[in-house]
Amino acid sequence: MMSVTQRHADELIQGARELGVELSEPQQQQLLAYLGLLIKWNKAYNLTAVRDPDEMVSRHLLDSLSVVPFVAERGDNWLDVGSGGGMPGIPLAIMFPERRFTLLDSNGKKTRFLVQVKLELKLDNLEVVHSRVEAYRPERPFDGISSRAFSSLQDFSDWTRHLGNADTQWLAMKGVHPDDELQALPADFRLSATHVLRVPGCQGQRHLLILRRSV
Repeated sequence: MMSVTQRHADELIQGARELGVELSEPQQQQLLAYLGLLIKWNKAYNLTAVRDPDEMVSRHLLDSLSVVPFVAERGDNWLDVGSGGGMPGIPLAIMFPERRFTLLDSNGKKTRFLVQVKLELKLDNLEVVHSRVEAYRPERPFDGISSRAFSSLQDFSDWTRHLGNADTQWLAMKGVHPDDELQALPADFRLSATHVLRVPGCQGQRHLLILRRSV
């Protein structure tokens, strides 16, 4: 069975440094422990199409860490929609232990995995919700809502509209710049900013689109 090696640790530390993200020793250990769980559970639960642990470092861990600067500047209460195997929610919860992260997914296998990660990594700032996003009704709006390859921008906006307000930032992590999806953005949403993400080890394009509600 493939496991986490020193090479993966070196790749994580170097990649994070290139992103301008400094990892403490406990954060390194938690991220690598998460990678180990992802490798182990992926065989039975099909959490990600990426099978190679080397690829998982860049395409999952470093890709998630690439949005750290944008989360850093915004609020204490975050929702990760369609979290799947926990990206970017779990790495962000590791990086920001003082903030609250809710990871939502409608797939029961995936939420069982997320609960296991929460328990094993002792992530007290993490809540896992097994629900369809349209049916989820939290007590208060979120400061930030993230998604990574979850849906079109139109669906992301429509399905999560009730979970935020005019102060909320929506962070959509995309591959190529989604010009067509932006054309279909609902009238009450606007594009606040676009950032090109340069993720070490990732060959394809990566973009972060930040959306705001206009009302």
